[in-house]
Amino acid sequence: MYQVIARKYRPQTFDDVLNQDHIKTTLRNAIAQNRIAHGYIFSGQRGTGKTTTARIVALCLNCEKGPTDKPCGVCASCVEIAAGGAVDVIEIDAASNRGINEMRELRENVRYHPARDRYKVFIIDEAHQITSEAFNALLKTIEEPPEWAVFILCTTESHKIPATIASRCQHFSFRSVDFHDLIDRMREICVQEGIETDDETLAVLAQAGEGSVRDSLSALDQAIACCGNKLDAAQVRALLGAFGLDAMAQVTTALSAQDGSAMLALVDELERNGGSPQHFSRELSRYVRNLLVTKISGESSRLVTASVAEKKELARIGAMFSEEDLTRYLQLSLDLFRDLQFSMQPRFHLEIGLLKMIQAGRLVAIEEALANLGGEPRAVAAPPAPAPKMAAAPPVAPRTAALPQRPPTPPAPVVAAAPPSADDDWREKLQSAMIKAGLQFSADAMAQAGAALVNNELIVTAPKQFQLDLGREEILTALKQIGYPALRFKVVFGDVNSEGPAPAVKPAPKPAAQDAVTERALGHPEVRRYRDLFGGEVRNVRNLKES
Repeated sequence: MYQVIARKYRPQTFDDVLNQDHIKTTLRNAIAQNRIAHGYIFSGQRGTGKTTTARIVALCLNCEKGPTDKPCGVCASCVEIAAGGAVDVIEIDAASNRGINEMRELRENVRYHPARDRYKVFIIDEAHQITSEAFNALLKTIEEPPEWAVFILCTTESHKIPATIASRCQHFSFRSVDFHDLIDRMREICVQEGIETDDETLAVLAQAGEGSVRDSLSALDQAIACCGNKLDAAQVRALLGAFGLDAMAQVTTALSAQDGSAMLALVDELERNGGSPQHFSRELSRYVRNLLVTKISGESSRLVTASVAEKKELARIGAMFSEEDLTRYLQLSLDLFRDLQFSMQPRFHLEIGLLKMIQAGRLVAIEEALANLGGEPRAVAAPPAPAPKMAAAPPVAPRTAALPQRPPTPPAPVVAAAPPSADDDWREKLQSAMIKAGLQFSADAMAQAGAALVNNELIVTAPKQFQLDLGREEILTALKQIGYPALRFKVVFGDVNSEGPAPAVKPAPKPAAQDAVTERALGHPEVRRYRDLFGGEVRNVRNLKES
């Protein structure tokens, strides 16, 4: 009967276990020094060798030549343990044996001596699924077991193991397997199996495993069944539902060209081919993350799990964007993946998420926006021509880093009118402008108001009953029409002399030193520039050196 690759090439010694050097060294030294603990916890992600290492520990303890860190593999104990049929090595699946009754039965079993071997080894898989009551029933046994009993608890969620159990065991944390070590291991297996493959195909299989040896070998087994003795990267990607760089490059091409129609066409093609929007957004997040890491760390970085050719392509594509753009794209893609998990309309969410990424590429840095205020905008990169829809687009010219794809619209120039004369009839001019603007009630209020010019500031005094009809917006509208949009003004409501305009409000006298400081501050070129741009009123000027 056929045996899958993951079981056929399961490690039988510590030397065969990938990575995990920190664990292998500790266990070897403990066996060599006869310092064997009665309880172990092996934790880590799936497929990293937890149960396999537990079996190897059982081999080392019960080998006829042992205890030894190098079991012979040919004695009766080694053969039976490797085959999973040893009487004194009991494997328990806690996912289906998680109750208190099963743990009581195990506790009774611990009391008896091994039938043949040196130790009774209890390997409990998925130990985090044991109930609290069952853990309590097992607590005393794990704390003070007989000298021939060894407990090994394997779990992917160590935080669910009660502290009372964890404190009585030695804890070993298994790490995910290195990407390149996983590729080397699969290459060795392919040579032994007579399978012809290449680095790109092995990289696709290793990426599918995400650091899990078992998942990667299962994907390899599936690929061999699909492609035969010669593996092809394109076929393997189609089999596993993975997206290659060519498919993902359509997204970056549309982002560079700011082409929303190409994004929508890409979603339509994904829908027609029966693709999953959730899986696509997950792969998109991984792709953008790899672009960002390659942009920051270089194409030789080990932080990106990809082949050498793919890293070069990622570096080329990443050069088209700035770090700020890629950071925004990564955040948006992660938000999109999160929203798609609960979406009732995944296509719509995917479309709006991709269009948001295009809009994010048009954002302007605040420094750039402020630099363009009131002056000629600095040169920015012109947007390239839109790429053909859903076609292999030619290389797009790199965009200028940290600059927007489209130049921002410069602000409207401020009308620099000459300072008004104090002899002008402000009341008639403002009233006429308000009537032209359709502000009849404000014009009636203005007819009974007074207007005076004090220190280049227009002061309008109106009766209190016109407080709702005459405000800053109405006067600002009128000032724009008569050519003084930047003129400073103030509206004061109070008693108005019906015979004529209210007298000018004289400001309180200030000390001569304060007047000098104010005059020097207001005469500064930058202060004048910002007052011309934003208007407003300077109420007080203070010398910070004297405060």
